[in-house]
Amino acid sequence: MEIKRPKIKSMKYEDFKDNEYIDQLVAELNASGTNVVVGKLDQLLNWSRSNSLWPFCFGTSCCAIEFMCLGAARYDMARFGFEVARNSPRQADYIMCQGTITYRMAPALVRLYEQMAEPKYVIACGSCTVSGGPFKNSYCVVKGVDQIIPVDVYMPGCPPRPEAMFYGLMQLQRKIKASKFLGGDNRKEDRKKFFEAKAAEEKDAALRAEQMRLAHESNAPVLEQR
Repeated sequence: MEIKRPKIKSMKYEDFKDNEYIDQLVAELNASGTNVVVGKLDQLLNWSRSNSLWPFCFGTSCCAIEFMCLGAARYDMARFGFEVARNSPRQADYIMCQGTITYRMAPALVRLYEQMAEPKYVIACGSCTVSGGPFKNSYCVVKGVDQIIPVDVYMPGCPPRPEAMFYGLMQLQRKIKASKFLGGDNRKEDRKKFFEAKAAEEKDAALRAEQMRLAHESNAPVLEQR
């Protein structure tokens, strides 16, 4: 069975940006192959999941105020099935990080992400969450939430308008429709590689710190890492 491009009723496929990434996901699904029964059931499940996304909001700054506008009558995110915002990570489909993330908040954010059920998704909303924003050079701000958890959709802006949030959520819908629910999600392997690389970086940083401590105690010269 051939998997076709995901369709969103609100916008044409050509009006979206980053279509190359969606085409790559569709090509991976077609390369693995599936029969008609499982493929049609997979499409039905992905259609239902993409149109009933329950958000879990981790709002710390002004981006959270912009997200509140989506629930009002002017924008009404219930039209897309996004209105069931949960206060528990165990009942949410995706976590939307909104605002500045400090290193002191990072362990709590990672814990909430790990408590979410599979399949789970992450949206980085606003420049502070994407790259640190105006606080990028601060000693206490994380330079992008993708340094601690894998991100599926980026929403630039300071803060992004509600229309931009709808666009990012529709991008997440397309990504869900271009995934495989039965037989394993095609994102789990990438997420595993992310945490393995993160663990390797932390190990290298700890080894470097130990070498500097020993060199300082022995008064030996320290070679700067290039």
